[in-house]
Amino acid sequence: MDMKQSMLILGGLYCSTVLGQQDTVPSDTLKLHEMEIVVYQAGRYTPVTYQNILPEHLKLKNYGQEPSVLLSETPSITFYSDAGSTQGYSYYRMRGIDQTRVNVSLDGMPLNEPEDQGAYFVNQPDLLNSISRIQVQRGVGTTKNGVASYAGSIQLYSPTLMDSTYVTTGAEFGSFNTYRIFAEYNSGVRARKGIYMRATQMGSDGYRYRTANDSRSFFLSAGQFGSKAIWKVNALAGGHSNELGWLGVSDSLIAIDPRTNVNSNENDSFFQGMLQLQNLYHLFDRVDLNSSVYYSHLDGGYDFDLNNFLGIGGTGDLYNYALLSNWLGGFSNVSYTTDKVKWTSGIHLSSYERRHTGSQSSVGELYINTGRKLERSFFTKVEYGIGRLLLFGDLQGRSAQFLYNGSVTMEPLEWVFINPKAGASFAMGERSIFYYSIGKTGREPTRTDMFAGNDDLMADSLGAPVLANTEAEFVVDHEAGIRFLSKRLHADMNLYFMDFDNEIILQGNFGPNGLVLTDNVESSVRYGVELQLVFKLNDAFVLVNNSSYNHSRIREQGESFSPILAPPVIVNQEVRYTRRKFTLSMTVRYQDGAFIDLSNTLKVDPYVLINGSLRYHPKRLEAAVFVNNLTSVRYINHGYVDFDGVGRYFVQAPLNVMGSISYIF
Repeated sequence: MDMKQSMLILGGLYCSTVLGQQDTVPSDTLKLHEMEIVVYQAGRYTPVTYQNILPEHLKLKNYGQEPSVLLSETPSITFYSDAGSTQGYSYYRMRGIDQTRVNVSLDGMPLNEPEDQGAYFVNQPDLLNSISRIQVQRGVGTTKNGVASYAGSIQLYSPTLMDSTYVTTGAEFGSFNTYRIFAEYNSGVRARKGIYMRATQMGSDGYRYRTANDSRSFFLSAGQFGSKAIWKVNALAGGHSNELGWLGVSDSLIAIDPRTNVNSNENDSFFQGMLQLQNLYHLFDRVDLNSSVYYSHLDGGYDFDLNNFLGIGGTGDLYNYALLSNWLGGFSNVSYTTDKVKWTSGIHLSSYERRHTGSQSSVGELYINTGRKLERSFFTKVEYGIGRLLLFGDLQGRSAQFLYNGSVTMEPLEWVFINPKAGASFAMGERSIFYYSIGKTGREPTRTDMFAGNDDLMADSLGAPVLANTEAEFVVDHEAGIRFLSKRLHADMNLYFMDFDNEIILQGNFGPNGLVLTDNVESSVRYGVELQLVFKLNDAFVLVNNSSYNHSRIREQGESFSPILAPPVIVNQEVRYTRRKFTLSMTVRYQDGAFIDLSNTLKVDPYVLINGSLRYHPKRLEAAVFVNNLTSVRYINHGYVDFDGVGRYFVQAPLNVMGSISYIF
């Protein structure tokens, strides 16, 4: 099947929530939208911990940066960037847990690649420009499609086609030759049809030397709205080329020049295309069917200088790891809703195949192997209201199978999980809601976990496969909190306790081809408190606080120690002032220090970061200036210990500025 034929396979789930209406939409279509099913996201009374990032917030904060940057303004999320700036490869952690254990979806379609379980925003640059809203769930949350919501989930939702007709063009330029140029069009709904399109070109030299990024993307969303059914298609295509900077730098080199990049002449290039076909059908009174299929195609590769990695001097003889994957899946959910009961059940099936090709510039092709991942899952979920009390139950059954074809024979591996969740919320009047939930989920290891960081499976002296880890990890998550909503104050505070069994944790270093190494521990716990607060002082001033405290401990062979990269305290405090057509914002972030090795001897220091922005937004024109790291503090938010026992660190950019202008026709 070639690419053109493959792109005919359409996929996805879940028509967009209506954020706007217009007179050209038939009244029966509006009635259908009012019956829209919320399958995976949490509502105000759902007893799970979550945070919504709404359209106005995305518009205020987005300037083409990687989504990890914006997500770090929510509680318990840390991030860092290879380039030290806001484009190219960036990574995030939730409650100190790496992003391969965070479920990411778009309109319900899973975005985490099944083999390595990572979701790579860099493959879809400027994605936030076409996202209508985001829901971040921390903890196991509600059932999702795809990989386990182990640390939490990030749900993205596609453009709202029912907005008014508009054309927008925009351009941004800033430090390190960073730029973004985009254009988007929304037709509004006419004759029961609507279409949205966006195209973006963006790039940056990066703060660190040789970390340039060159990216482009396209997003199309089209829908047909009937009296009983809504059809919607999403098509995404993104490509990028990066100069690589994934190696950390020693203290001694940072002291000489903080922009130092110790990677050699290594580059990568990837293309990813995704398609979704979505259908929402109103079967009859109180019953709705929500179905879709999806397809994703990935093609690209990256260079690796082994001699440079080992510290014996680069020779220009580069390895190249090429990846080619195809992913096809579908899911369907049926919902029944009354005044007291909302019941939803669904299934999800997917088949994923990725070809790995290793080569060396001086030798040529070294190997080819293929991994295949099959997944099947079902769930049933119910919410039952009794006066002010809401009872919640959610049960998922999920199986994942991994098959390998290469020079070493490996028997198929299969994991089966039963993931129960239950909870309750109680409304104390109209303003306050208390909730508690408990949930258990399991997660299979990634290919990298199983192959100990190798891209090609190794064999022992007898020819048997050498597998580092094939055991699943599990977590039992307790969440308790209070939500308060009044005219001036919106506050959410929650406590959590996560008890892990056989947790797969980062060792703190890299393997022989640049992939991170992991290991299992007997038991571990993470617990803490998280706060989200929005306080409106008056018509002009708003205070926003997103803070967290996390305590994490690992128990292994009678020893107790902290996991890596899990800072105990994170505070984001924002002050926002709006006057007529101007909005001035300033955010102060404090991030505590965190260990970078399991012996708890080396750590990155705490830091305070101050960012600001000024926006001018009359009716059609919008201009803005974003200033990051106002005090130009030298800060490090990620590191690891190399095989020689020396700490390696990632310096992030000093004072940097981005100017933006856009116009709506």
